[in-house]
Amino acid sequence: MDDFVRDTLAKAGLSDLIKVFKDEGIDTETFYMLQDADIEKLIPKMGSRLKFKKLIRRLKAEQTPNESPNHFPTHGHQKGEEETGMTEVLPSTSDTGKRKSGQQLGSKGQPAAKRKCETNSSTETEAKMLNTVRNTMGDIYAMLQDDSDLNKILKTKIKNLETEKKELVGVFGKTGAGKTSLINAVLEEKNLLPSGSVSACTSVMIKVEGNRQNEKYEAEIEFISPEDWEDELGSLFSIIKKGNQETEDNVDDSDEEHHDAADKLSALYEDEWKEKSCEQLMETKYFKEIPEFLCSTSKTLIFESAKDLSTDIVKYTRDAAKNEDYDKIKKWYWPLVKCVTVRVPDNPFLQHVTLVDLPGNGDRNKSRDTMWKGIVGDCSTVWVVTEINRAASEQESWDILKNVASQIGNGGECRHIHIVCTKSDDIDDSHELTKAETQALILKRNAKAKLSVGKELNKLEKIKKHFSDECFQVFTVSSREFFRKRDLSPEDTEIPKLQEFLQNLNDCHSETLNYVSGAHGILSLIHGANLRKQDDRIKEVFEALEKNLTLQTKSIKNEMMKIFKVFEERLQEGVERSKNSYGNILTSTLYPRKRDGRGFHKQLKKAVENGGVCRPKKGREMNINMNLTSPLTDSIDEEFRTTFPNDGKCGPFKGVIYGFSIVTKELKEKYKDVELQLISLESEEERLKISLNKSIRKGKKTVYRSLAKTIGETMQDCYNKAAAFRGTGTLQNMRDTIEKHVHRSKKTMFEEAKKVMMNHLDNLMVDVLKTLEDTMRESIELSLKTDDLSLPDVSAQLEMVQKLRDELRSC
Repeated sequence: MDDFVRDTLAKAGLSDLIKVFKDEGIDTETFYMLQDADIEKLIPKMGSRLKFKKLIRRLKAEQTPNESPNHFPTHGHQKGEEETGMTEVLPSTSDTGKRKSGQQLGSKGQPAAKRKCETNSSTETEAKMLNTVRNTMGDIYAMLQDDSDLNKILKTKIKNLETEKKELVGVFGKTGAGKTSLINAVLEEKNLLPSGSVSACTSVMIKVEGNRQNEKYEAEIEFISPEDWEDELGSLFSIIKKGNQETEDNVDDSDEEHHDAADKLSALYEDEWKEKSCEQLMETKYFKEIPEFLCSTSKTLIFESAKDLSTDIVKYTRDAAKNEDYDKIKKWYWPLVKCVTVRVPDNPFLQHVTLVDLPGNGDRNKSRDTMWKGIVGDCSTVWVVTEINRAASEQESWDILKNVASQIGNGGECRHIHIVCTKSDDIDDSHELTKAETQALILKRNAKAKLSVGKELNKLEKIKKHFSDECFQVFTVSSREFFRKRDLSPEDTEIPKLQEFLQNLNDCHSETLNYVSGAHGILSLIHGANLRKQDDRIKEVFEALEKNLTLQTKSIKNEMMKIFKVFEERLQEGVERSKNSYGNILTSTLYPRKRDGRGFHKQLKKAVENGGVCRPKKGREMNINMNLTSPLTDSIDEEFRTTFPNDGKCGPFKGVIYGFSIVTKELKEKYKDVELQLISLESEEERLKISLNKSIRKGKKTVYRSLAKTIGETMQDCYNKAAAFRGTGTLQNMRDTIEKHVHRSKKTMFEEAKKVMMNHLDNLMVDVLKTLEDTMRESIELSLKTDDLSLPDVSAQLEMVQKLRDELRSC
């Protein structure tokens, strides 16, 4: 076995296969020669076998040239490495892959020494530390040969050390605001994403992340399912038919929905759709270039340069059929695309960060909408991009923020909201000024824009219920000036400020320390078990730890009960307000001011057809469920934010989880002969807190979102009835149906929403307590009652890892 095979298995979470591959003498060459029959013999367990087959398929695919002349094969080693024979394998968390020793290559294949935020020496040192400890634990894993219960537990603990930090930065903004140019500038990749006069297709999300596997540019195209497209075809034809009928009736045919439907069909089928049925349009001949769509698999394209990638992915991401720059492209596949993931090699800003170019609202297609909601809720940072000339007054940007506030706040994980004002160098009369005068004028205008935007932010009281003032920040940037450096210095474009922010998100000191500390705990457990003899002292420690665990969990439970009671009281207040205010809420929702009847009729019709929600391309969404839920959410928003803070300063449940510990200072001083076992328990506590924090963050989304979900489910029958109306009087019939339903349900609907939310909260609390108690009780048993002579001697490894841990702690 060589380093490539061992590292590949470890990074893929298949460390349990290392010994098998080593025993069979599998090196890089024979690794790629493995066939299904060989894999069946090597890996008898189905779970590991399926994972490995997926891995080997992907690696082999990367070695196969694509049919396009712009696509190149990907190999495990770059040419320079093969010539010198010098490689440095850094851990996956450093995201640097394999490179020539002593040199990092930039995105253009040039030395990256001039990168502003290049990884510094301390980060490189930490990466080497992590790699050393990871390899050590891989060796220990291979030593645990027999299938004893203890070895199985230890192997699981070693596997669980691998946690990957991933920060999502969601980028919102209307078409033309400069989102793609901003992303290109921040990543210092001028030609990465298509921008300029090409109008964005708002249904397609573009994720930009680092390429960990090789030094190529990659694009992975994820399609909606054929079944989804067939359903969507039916909807599109229905919209077209309805629009044609309105035209025949001499009604204004400028309906945006009608044109969008025609554009989607024309993009994929040109004019053929006008003479075909839905069934005919699903024939294989229309998807010859994308057979992956019919097979429900993703399509991966590999490129040598960012420019090649940008040119090739346009047809999957942008509605540019009428743009003469792309007149050679006949078929546009963006209507079939759910998401495009672009992977960039050797980029320091994407080590643990993914930038996501997001549409402002969800999508009519359920799979795209589900993905959109999931990603929005997972964003730790949101950039709202708007042109500087209208930053404070541009309603669409503020509408985007209002639409997503609850989904990224209490219903999500967002810690930072940045208003990014673009095109800060757009000065009409700059050609008549000197460079110094132009620069002064731009900086003065930027300062004024920041002040204006700050005042607008202060008006957003409902949004601020979800966030502290520290979450908000305003940037004035110029992507064009960052590249051309004519009128402004790079610092004055403020692109470096956003780069510095990303670099801070990328910082993985805590992740490295967590891994090394966890490894130290496992090695302490093994070494302690080898040294220990069962005696009365062990029994004393065991009883003391059990007592501490009981006291600590009781304390946490008491705090949770207080929180539960407060939530119940606040929600009951919300229920009463809902019963008294639902009439006013429905009036403002169903009879909006300054809306003509025909326009609102269509909006309400779309809403009842879509479970109470209408998401227009521009403007605020109409969400009847959220409106009816607002008295309930208003009653708990502030309490929810303090109980489940996104910033992580004190942790969930008012900090009681972070404060948990059963290993006291007194215990360590009194029982020095079991110091190693107590160290392993402390390590388990820290690992458990991190794991619980992640699960609580996920669970709290379910708790918060349950209010609107329950209201929506209660309203569904009413929406179905309202959607069935046709002809004269439809608008008023829809209104009456909704109003009567809410009036009849007011005594039970809001109470039910409260009940469901409290059930979710109770379940979350019970799960947290059970996980905490069960895990620590098992760890106490493992640490103090294990005496296994088959465990390897790890004294040398323990000493080495302890030195590295102490060094990291001192940083």
